[in-house]
Amino acid sequence: MGDGGSITPRIGTMKTLLGLIAGAGASYVIYKLISGGSLRRYKKSGRHAVAASKDNDDNSVRPDSLLAKVSGLEVVCPPKSDDSYDLIQQSAGDLEPHHLKLLLTSLKNSNSTPCKCRLLVTLGNAAAFTVNQNVIRECDGIAVIGGFLSDSAQEVKVQALNVLNNLCVNTQNQEELKVYVPQVLELIEMSSVNSDLQLGALRLLTNLSVTDKHHHMLKDSVTLLLSLLVVGNASLQVQTLKVLVNLSSNPDIMDDIVQAQAPASVMLLFDVQTASPVLLRLLTFAGNLQAWRPSAQVAKELRLKHDCLFRVMLDESSELNRRLVDLLSHPDREIQGQVARILT
Repeated sequence: MGDGGSITPRIGTMKTLLGLIAGAGASYVIYKLISGGSLRRYKKSGRHAVAASKDNDDNSVRPDSLLAKVSGLEVVCPPKSDDSYDLIQQSAGDLEPHHLKLLLTSLKNSNSTPCKCRLLVTLGNAAAFTVNQNVIRECDGIAVIGGFLSDSAQEVKVQALNVLNNLCVNTQNQEELKVYVPQVLELIEMSSVNSDLQLGALRLLTNLSVTDKHHHMLKDSVTLLLSLLVVGNASLQVQTLKVLVNLSSNPDIMDDIVQAQAPASVMLLFDVQTASPVLLRLLTFAGNLQAWRPSAQVAKELRLKHDCLFRVMLDESSELNRRLVDLLSHPDREIQGQVARILT
């Protein structure tokens, strides 16, 4: 089925956790290489689809620093002599192709986890610019960076995901990035719940699913995403819902989405106690689902699947309408408006 085929994610290590709850219904800089081999770091101060945000701190990526606030960084230049490298200071947007090639070569040759992380953060800052996104692709950098999704260190995987996430806003890059969808889904499934690794992987899937071109590769992951929704914290729930909203904006895969296995406890999120950013996206997801109209025969067949999303959220027996009515008195007017649109 298309490139990449159908993906059926395993729930894996989350099954035990789900069983317990189901009943409850930068800019960094590249290091200066000096003759003694020591390193110095320089640090400068209807239907809707949504795009991902980017996060960064000293070890991960913040929303306002990769795309919005890429500051200066030191770049290793080609050596002027056999025993030293010159360093220049310039904006990440001014990097030349040979600088990016050198960064990628340094990354391939690095055996140090901290060095790999810093190189990846530097590449992530550079990848905030379209021209650099193209150069990295043309230098086979996507394959180099994607290879670090298999690194033994979790922090390296996180930073690799952050770079790929920036590269993913480029539609040409998405053609190369789609091959990593099965591996990214596996990282989500096998990682600790609420980990930076899960969040980074979900951000990448969000950007990859902004258009419907690759939705066929993600339609079988809905069960996994719904499972994350009921076990995750608010940050994970928001990121998970961004993917679900994107997928549910595509009527061509709605038949697959409504058949996905869904924990009954997802209904508990339609509550005034749910964080507003989560509830707003959950309501958008619910609105996208309700815009789908099955034939009488399809609805009859879906009612035979007792734990599918259709039964949980769309069937006449669902608690959704009652919970939506209760939310009409929510103190957030935007939430009130979303609820009113669904009920209309």
